[in-house]
Amino acid sequence: MTRLLIVHHTPSPATAELLDAVVRGASDPEITGVEVVRRAALAATASDLLAADGIVLGTPANIGYMSGALKHFFDTVYYVCGDDTHGLPYGLYVHGNLGVEGAVRAVTGIADGLDWRAVTAPVEVTGAPDKAALEACWELGATVAATIAPT
Repeated sequence: MTRLLIVHHTPSPATAELLDAVVRGASDPEITGVEVVRRAALAATASDLLAADGIVLGTPANIGYMSGALKHFFDTVYYVCGDDTHGLPYGLYVHGNLGVEGAVRAVTGIADGLDWRAVTAPVEVTGAPDKAALEACWELGATVAATIAPT
């Protein structure tokens, strides 16, 4: 069985809705052989990352940047796991009430530095999540899970 790690910072109802949609997509019954593991960004460890075959990252955009919690996750795993996670498939969702571009740029820059492989475009949500945003997050979770599912 492969493992999908979802590392998220979920401080609001809006980010909780997006996380739930990602988990539903990743847990779709048509995708078999994938264990979905959720970790809050402040609780996720290098061991969690090293045990993962793919990762989804979720963060609010705070003052144009990723959350401090997700930044903390990266700070704790970057040098510890960098050599062992090259090519790791990943996806990203970001929620903000204003622009999310800076947060997306920051996370994708770090993921590029780790040599992770984006398997789908980041989901960028501004304001209250609507049906399209929730569907995009469902698709994000399903796409990353299907990418790592055993064949």
